[in-house]
Amino acid sequence: MIQLTPQMRLVVAVEPADFRRGIDGLARLCQEALSCDPMSGWVFVFRNRRATSLKILVYDGQGFWLCQKRLSRGHFSWWPSSRTEMTKTLAAHQLQVLLAAGNPDAAQAAPAWRPVSPVG
Repeated sequence: MIQLTPQMRLVVAVEPADFRRGIDGLARLCQEALSCDPMSGWVFVFRNRRATSLKILVYDGQGFWLCQKRLSRGHFSWWPSSRTEMTKTLAAHQLQVLLAAGNPDAAQAAPAWRPVSPVG
């Protein structure tokens, strides 16, 4: 089972991916186009050209998970765009909003908790 936690790094590929690719093809895309290690434990999110479907690739230490969500109507209206960067990083709550076909940039959540160091 995949569980999204605030500590996970979630990476969204800016350019659409060919959805005929399976695990091996998307892992190769992570290495070659995104310059990331697909076995790092990061969550990689890809979109098809028509923006009707998302694929999520993650390695859990034993093997890869490949999940797909296809909308029955409409398309994912939000997607990052950049001329210089190949990826955009999301927080876990932003991915949940994206999976519900929402706008992750508009999602509001409490700031990430950080430990306070003692004053000495």
